[in-house]
Amino acid sequence: MNNCTERIYNGLVKENPTFVLMLGMCPTLAVTTSAINGVGMGLSTTVVLVLSNMLISMLRKIIPDSVRMPAFIVVVASFVTIVQFLLEGFVPSLYDSLGIYIPLIVVNCIILGRAESYASKNPVLPSIFDGIGMGLGFTVGLTAIGVVREVIGTGAAFGKQILPLADAAAGTGGYVPVTIFILPPGAFLVLAFLVALQNKVRSNAAKKGKKVPEASGCKEGCGSCGNGGCSGKVFPTGNEK
Repeated sequence: MNNCTERIYNGLVKENPTFVLMLGMCPTLAVTTSAINGVGMGLSTTVVLVLSNMLISMLRKIIPDSVRMPAFIVVVASFVTIVQFLLEGFVPSLYDSLGIYIPLIVVNCIILGRAESYASKNPVLPSIFDGIGMGLGFTVGLTAIGVVREVIGTGAAFGKQILPLADAAAGTGGYVPVTIFILPPGAFLVLAFLVALQNKVRSNAAKKGKKVPEASGCKEGCGSCGNGGCSGKVFPTGNEK
């Protein structure tokens, strides 16, 4: 598996930002009331990820280490502004649905995390594919949650009615939507169910002797990191001798 293919596989499966690393939970829980919203937010984040990874990788030897995070935020914010204007101009309905969560892509921990941990330390081409992989993984996660919530909560998928709804006035039977799934609690329920399902599948595969990819990203809080955080540097505490 070459490096570029590995980066895509890493984002989709091994370190899926939604189901494995549990990153970007704010938009994940907020905008996935429908599958279309999930696809729109996921692809918007993917575009920003790819472009910011590319530019940060190109400038990695120029940006001073002391101001790298502010520089990363400026780069990401520039691309988010472009994406925001494009959505507002060409897909106004999606722009209205996503609302404030489009500009909040600037501080999405997936984007800043990949900029800090990968793009700032690797060549341009692998960084681009890393952005593609993580972005597609995020899109798949949001779309999956959106589909489940929309089908159970409204009987539709991608805006198309797939389950005939019950009509009490006409006395006809049909599907009765479980509206809690398109409300905030439904997002937590669906996310928990999908993560549990994934863990069950991985556990069964491991019991059968199949090779199960393990995430190489952060599994615990930053305080437990022995190398001084994601930048790989040990920061002074003031107690050094």
